[in-house]
Amino acid sequence: MGHPWEVFALCKAMLDSGIRLDFIVVDGAEGGTGAAPEEFSDHVGMPLREGLLLVRNALVGTGLRPDIRLAASGKVYSAYTMAANLALGADRSILVETDEEIQPLGIAKALKAIVEEEKPEMVILGKQAIDDDNNQTGQMLAALTGMPQGTFASEVNVEEGKVKVTREIDGGLQTVELKLPAVVTTDLRLNEPRYASLPNIMKAKKKPLDNMSPADLGVDIAPRLSTLKVEAPASRQAGVKVADVAELVDKLKNEAKVI
Repeated sequence: MGHPWEVFALCKAMLDSGIRLDFIVVDGAEGGTGAAPEEFSDHVGMPLREGLLLVRNALVGTGLRPDIRLAASGKVYSAYTMAANLALGADRSILVETDEEIQPLGIAKALKAIVEEEKPEMVILGKQAIDDDNNQTGQMLAALTGMPQGTFASEVNVEEGKVKVTREIDGGLQTVELKLPAVVTTDLRLNEPRYASLPNIMKAKKKPLDNMSPADLGVDIAPRLSTLKVEAPASRQAGVKVADVAELVDKLKNEAKVI
């Protein structure tokens, strides 16, 4: 949400309907922030902080703020980075740790196990990571759980028993209405990032942090894909000047073979 009135509208909807967002699962690896270097976390893939702020800003100041549980899965997370995000408003975190290569399907399986245990009203993930650029975890989680999905969200409005998601697509904007519980993946323009203060980070270190492994969740995260080869693209040849249009057409036809 990019405007204060949208936050107030969300609060009003929850007051009127009695529906409260009490649990959020945020993908920290394939989905975005966790896969991005810390210095890029405010520019490329902001699902953890943006998803957390989406709920916290709607609840704080209205008396609606319940226990917000945060689950994250990703190889680059540490207790400190989890504490920094707890300082933004969550009361509990779940850190799923593994030394194995973790791919979108494995992450989705781990999140599915947590979703089945915690039974959230909404699961908010990032759109895609900057390392593999897959854009798959949110969609896979929706398929595994049978939940409806709203991807590439730039605006989210919760109503009675449902959520309206404005999606950014190639042709412009598309608004879909989903029945809760649902999976939502975030886009860059959903919200403005905010930093946690140092005092709040220190307080967050006292909040519960549950460490788990994929085995604890009973899921198999073994990679299904293998990287066969990685190589740089071919070097671009130097450009040449042509004397006239006829020569240009000849080169495009006979050398470049594009016409």
